[in-house]
Amino acid sequence: MDSFTLILLLIAAGLILLWFGYSLFFRTGQREGGGERFGGHSQKTASVPSGSDGGDAGTAGNPRTCPLCSSPLEYGEKVKSAAFPGIPNQGRTMHISGCVYCMDGSRQRTCPVCGAVLRVDEYLIARMFDHPGRSHVHVLGCTQCRGLRGR
Repeated sequence: MDSFTLILLLIAAGLILLWFGYSLFFRTGQREGGGERFGGHSQKTASVPSGSDGGDAGTAGNPRTCPLCSSPLEYGEKVKSAAFPGIPNQGRTMHISGCVYCMDGSRQRTCPVCGAVLRVDEYLIARMFDHPGRSHVHVLGCTQCRGLRGR
């Protein structure tokens, strides 16, 4: 009977260690508040509630900032964008125009790829990958660095 108890105890300890290892290595990309994993976000919405500090909300690439002007977005503020139909599993083309702060001309709009200053009629070109429960947006460039200025 003692060997049976010892085997059960070792199995329980192994399961706890397995769970801890999984949590440590595969859930490090979780974010506070939203619960998205590995930066899985859409640039269309912001997830910072009003009054929270937001941590590094003013850095480019953060899901709670505008990709054009890097201004932190409050909860419910959206980035104006348009997603077009695409080939499944290869992503969809997306045009990102900006947030309410840079669309009215109060903030300078810069491309995160080439650093060019953009006018209000210019936009970012991105690729949007849809996954179950989330979307991932990868900025490819702007209308200047992608060569679409004359079109």
